[in-house]
Amino acid sequence: MEAESNSLKYKRILLKLSGEVLGNKGSGECIDPDTLASMAQRVARVAQMGVQVGIVLGGGNIFRGLKGEAKGVNRTTGDYMGMLATIINALAMQNALEQLGLETRIQTALAMHQVAEPFIQRRALRHLEKGRVLIFAGGTGNPYFSTDSAAALRASEVGAEVLLKATKVDGIYTADPNLDPDATRYDSVSYEDALTKRLKVMDSAAFALCMDNRIPIVVFDFFDEGALERIVRGDDTIGTLVGTCTRRSQT
Repeated sequence: MEAESNSLKYKRILLKLSGEVLGNKGSGECIDPDTLASMAQRVARVAQMGVQVGIVLGGGNIFRGLKGEAKGVNRTTGDYMGMLATIINALAMQNALEQLGLETRIQTALAMHQVAEPFIQRRALRHLEKGRVLIFAGGTGNPYFSTDSAAALRASEVGAEVLLKATKVDGIYTADPNLDPDATRYDSVSYEDALTKRLKVMDSAAFALCMDNRIPIVVFDFFDEGALERIVRGDDTIGTLVGTCTRRSQT
């Protein structure tokens, strides 16, 4: 374990997982057990390498504030509903990880003492140092902030060396690759370009917070088997890097 830990590029990570990837549209299930188990196994493999892992889960598979607003739900109310959805996902992820033998803790921005700890920075750092997988839920605790912003905030607070944004595609593209066959993938992009080009893989508040705190972002396909392990070992061919400098020429 120690020898493997010494070979890692990133020893403390914040993994941002989209809530949508947990669902199964075919069955109508908000949380698909097989998908959840697969995610947990990938997180477990990285944790067993000696990486300190924090996770932020979205809640879009259950409820998203912006979509609720479009259907007449008050935006503030909808955002709080979305925060509660992230707590449901966090509990599901905790259960899946513990079934694999990992120690976990959930810390939430919303008071919910029966199921989770409140977020306390010093306690969070202690959990990570003890090798526990730490799941941050409840967003930032404030409406009008996305879980991307929550991920950037928690990454900053716990001193994560990188924010890993897991998506359904293998990086950031010049356009939606599902709609534009000519879309090309960025190998790397600066924080400034991510902001000025309004790249939609994360919101501008998250990009700005990572830029201010010099936290690199790697956007990658979480369903690429082994991608997470290769990233923490320093494989720079995976996904798109957002940071202060490029790692390779753009595709």
